[in-house]
Amino acid sequence: MDSKMDTKDEQVVSYVINDDANTLPMDTLDPTGVIVKPKWQGTPQDKRDMEVLGRHQVLRRNFKFLSMLGFGSTLICTWEILLSYIEFVSTNGGTAMLFWGYLVVLVGVWCVYASLSEMSSMAPTAGGQYHWVSEFAPPQHQKFLSYIVGWVCMTGWQAGLLSVSFLVGTIIQGLIVLNDATYTFERWHGTLLVWAVVSFSVIFNTYLARRLPAIEGIVLTIHVMGFFAIVVPLWVLSPRATSQDALLTFTNAGGWPSTGLSSMIGILTPMGSLLGFDCCVHMAEEVEDSGRTLPCSIMWSVYLNGTMGFIMAITMCYCLGDLNSVLETPTGYPFIQVFYNATQSNAATNVMVTIIIITLAACCVSLVATCSRQLWSFARDKGVPFSDWLAFVSPTMHIPLRAILVSLCVTCIVSLINIGSSSALNAIVSLGVVALLSSYYITIACLIWRRIYGDVLPPRRWSLGKHGLAVNIVSLIFMTPILFFAFWPAATPVEPSTMNWSVVMFFGVVIWSLIYYFIWGKRSYIGPVRVVKRDME
Repeated sequence: MDSKMDTKDEQVVSYVINDDANTLPMDTLDPTGVIVKPKWQGTPQDKRDMEVLGRHQVLRRNFKFLSMLGFGSTLICTWEILLSYIEFVSTNGGTAMLFWGYLVVLVGVWCVYASLSEMSSMAPTAGGQYHWVSEFAPPQHQKFLSYIVGWVCMTGWQAGLLSVSFLVGTIIQGLIVLNDATYTFERWHGTLLVWAVVSFSVIFNTYLARRLPAIEGIVLTIHVMGFFAIVVPLWVLSPRATSQDALLTFTNAGGWPSTGLSSMIGILTPMGSLLGFDCCVHMAEEVEDSGRTLPCSIMWSVYLNGTMGFIMAITMCYCLGDLNSVLETPTGYPFIQVFYNATQSNAATNVMVTIIIITLAACCVSLVATCSRQLWSFARDKGVPFSDWLAFVSPTMHIPLRAILVSLCVTCIVSLINIGSSSALNAIVSLGVVALLSSYYITIACLIWRRIYGDVLPPRRWSLGKHGLAVNIVSLIFMTPILFFAFWPAATPVEPSTMNWSVVMFFGVVIWSLIYYFIWGKRSYIGPVRVVKRDME
């Protein structure tokens, strides 16, 4: 490896990486050529990991375990998301499905994220899933599958940012309705609020980027303390359902042929509330001692959020109150009505809902960071149009500035759909779930192939040991029916306004990515395995 550097703190580099088949100039992979000051380059192990992965440090490693725990926990916002989508599970499966479905999902996602955590220790890179597929897939399929997973994962995170921004905007509208009965719930108001929320998040990710780890720690405190500020009043003030009604009575208000089918559709609510812990992975190149910190922060986020989500699920099962009156709330969100029914106070309800708005807005801040890093990493490997432009890293701020701004523009533009059709925007919510689950599925399937037929797995500092293959297989078994039912609508009869259009959107993205691949991407995309140097380990 040849290199030329000047003596400044911020240096421009030009060097070459050799592999068996190609000689690749590093500026094809890191167009900025900027490196950071030594104090932000992480531990000696981080430097070695980057060298093995064929990467060059261009982002600051200023996240540690606690800030990453805050990042993962507040981005997922399990108990807040569970409250926000309580209407869906109330229609399909009811509170019994919420309780038992949550338990099943919690076990399943533990296996999924344990599998991803082990891979993050093998290859701690911002690319995440598409990088791992590039290393672990059968050699003849590595480039193609890696490329597809990159597009699917990118779509999932961009859809997730739009979904949560839309959630924050419409919850604010619901709070306005609670306080002003004359307010008209206009869809274009919601779109403007989406713009405001995502713009606020971009400011945090640019001008306050250096403070982001400290902010994540503060928001983690709000996330935990706010949980108790909501759960305790509900248990003290709400009317209680019997255990028979709360835990053993399944419902089918969606018009499906059987309660079992309705419940399988309703399981998407607990699944959605526990989806996305791989967010930590896409911050890998900004985490100190990432090979150990990443898997620990992922799993501890699962434990923390999973526990709080389970307590909130039980709380909703017993404290939901009269289901019909809650579902008919003019606020648009049943949980707001549940808060009001319990407290009989606008002021108390405002405070409780504001806690959720704050934590979900903080979730958007973390989502912008995740979306931009994943997009930047994929652009670094020439996986998207205008890759060289998108792979730019600000030499002063050390953030993927253009990827952040593109994420802002994508959210603002796509949110305009809401003005014409709220059902289309709701489909984008489902699209995020399907896309991320698909990326997990393909990635873990490739890991299973590597365990059974391929070479020995790379060394890692967080391992599932002899149980790894079993955990991987359970993950795929768990995700198979979830993926299938994620495309289903919430109720019958199915009309254009109630159809779940995520199936059209998902395969539309896949088809577009295939077109781009065979016309341009096949020649330009650099599969990460081409620059990995495992022989150095």
